[in-house]
Amino acid sequence: MAGRRKTKRSRTSSSGVDDHLKNVNDSENFVGPTTNDPEIQRVFKLMEVCARSAGKMTKVEGYCESGLDLWVDLKIDSNPENDLDHSDLPLPIASPQGSSTSVQLSDLGPQPILGSSFDTDERGSDLLVSASPDAHVSKIKISERASDAMEELLSLALAQEPLWQVDKENNTEMLSDVEYMKMVKVRECQSPPTLEVDNSHELEPVLAVSSESSRAVEYFETSPISIIELLMDLEQWSLAFSNIVSKATLVGVLASTGVERHYDGTLQLMTAEFHAPTPLVPTRESSFARYCKKLGSGLWGVVDVSPETLPQFPSRNFRRRPSGCLIEEMPNGCSKVIWVEHVVVDNRLVHHFFQPLVTSGFAFCAKRWVNTLIQHFQWSATVRAPNSPTDRGVIIAQPQRTFFLKFSERMVKRFFMDISASRENKWMPFPVSGADIMISTKSSTDDHGKILGTTTVFSTSVHLPAPSKQVFSLLRDVKFRRQWDIYGRNHRFDERAYISNGDNPENGVSILRAINDETKKLNALYMQESYTASTGSYIVYAPFDYEHAGNKLMKDECTDHITILPSGFSILPDRSIHRDETGGSLLTIAFHVVAESPTDEHEPSNQQGLLMHNIIAKTVMSIKEALGLSI
Repeated sequence: MAGRRKTKRSRTSSSGVDDHLKNVNDSENFVGPTTNDPEIQRVFKLMEVCARSAGKMTKVEGYCESGLDLWVDLKIDSNPENDLDHSDLPLPIASPQGSSTSVQLSDLGPQPILGSSFDTDERGSDLLVSASPDAHVSKIKISERASDAMEELLSLALAQEPLWQVDKENNTEMLSDVEYMKMVKVRECQSPPTLEVDNSHELEPVLAVSSESSRAVEYFETSPISIIELLMDLEQWSLAFSNIVSKATLVGVLASTGVERHYDGTLQLMTAEFHAPTPLVPTRESSFARYCKKLGSGLWGVVDVSPETLPQFPSRNFRRRPSGCLIEEMPNGCSKVIWVEHVVVDNRLVHHFFQPLVTSGFAFCAKRWVNTLIQHFQWSATVRAPNSPTDRGVIIAQPQRTFFLKFSERMVKRFFMDISASRENKWMPFPVSGADIMISTKSSTDDHGKILGTTTVFSTSVHLPAPSKQVFSLLRDVKFRRQWDIYGRNHRFDERAYISNGDNPENGVSILRAINDETKKLNALYMQESYTASTGSYIVYAPFDYEHAGNKLMKDECTDHITILPSGFSILPDRSIHRDETGGSLLTIAFHVVAESPTDEHEPSNQQGLLMHNIIAKTVMSIKEALGLSI
């Protein structure tokens, strides 16, 4: 099924760059690439200065006709106990200190960033012109920044120690700030003069900021162009990553091929707001350039970088250093992705519950982005599958299954938007002493902007001394629902349908029925989606009127105008990945309800507020009791 991860990892099965690197190790008489493909040769030229790793360097003579010297690091850490499996990373290549060879992105061939055809929309043009007396100079600066960022991304994606420091206990790695600054200084010395002096690094000591860095490697049973298209299409990208991206805007397109599904050289200017699944972690707002480049035969790069040195993009509390991914074409239509996240951020306003998770870099790490990408392609494969039996043995036809999954997709997207700290959610503390509850009241609209009324979200986050996996299993299992669902204490719940999404049977979408214990009649119908991964889990559900929504749902009729008020749970580990499934959990609870007689200030009525406070408090107590925790 397309989109699923490949469990077998082997360097010998790689195409393109990995094949040539293997040849370097396997032959003492290696004299150059085994192909005359000029793109591959250009990639090797670029990689010579991009990977800044230490180790014994061996010079390979006669690499190519140009006489370029190739230096290869033959000290590769192949320790099988290394869970990060560095063998998945291409072997780094670097020039030793004192080498006179200097290769820039320009050596790859003509750069199309500032070609003769600008495809800048009106908003992007207005922004650049209004903020600078010379819009063309601003575009050149952004283009130079994007080219440098692609170089740096390639370096970060391919390098090993000492640039990347491995934490074997938590199965993570992070950049060494000292080694990173050395790499930056080396590149600056090798780069030709630009139109400006980059003072971005000088700003950091003045601000109360810290750097976060991470890297993840994964295989996908989908083509590179599918991944590239997802990343370069704003609507697809923001929808696929709705658990991370609150909102996104395409400011302008500075360069593009103008050909559908051809993104080589495309440069976009974007703004985005990134969030964690809780109101207690401030969102991260950023303006950045996104640049896509074909680096060689079967190798692409997509990089983001904040053009912070331009006056129209002032640095606030967050800035993206070169971040993104390398995408390599693999046999049988598959892809290998190396994802790098590297940011500078001010975390002083993060709630103390989430401080360890956020300041460690885990909350917004590369693995979270990769896990979300895996989930998206698994979801797409489930939608396209001609037949999909549920774990109850029921066959759901494709039209109904497509509707089923897309409806749930809308629900989950709305849930993550509702519980984020986005500016659009005007969170206020609940006016009760000792109640750590946040409330947000808003005008509810359907997907077409039609106002449906006023609704209120009540949310709280609590720390539980129980592993995330245990908490997730309790909350997703319909058999235990009446233990914590205050609304459903007098009801029996069962699953009417369930569609598994991906390899994990716990990840899926279901329709739940609530049967009244006394009357034995159907009282409510719920849509529920559950998902779990190493970087976080969620259970999201929304009630439906059985006659109205339920019949439309099962008959594959349009439900765009049906209101979705999702409630549910977001579950995060209380620190970086627990290898032994120990440690605690950070549970965020959110209930989205119709407001009863809201005040002029859009606050819930006192009666409804006290009712929801009691429901949340009892829900927390019930979950603790079900987990066997002391109250």
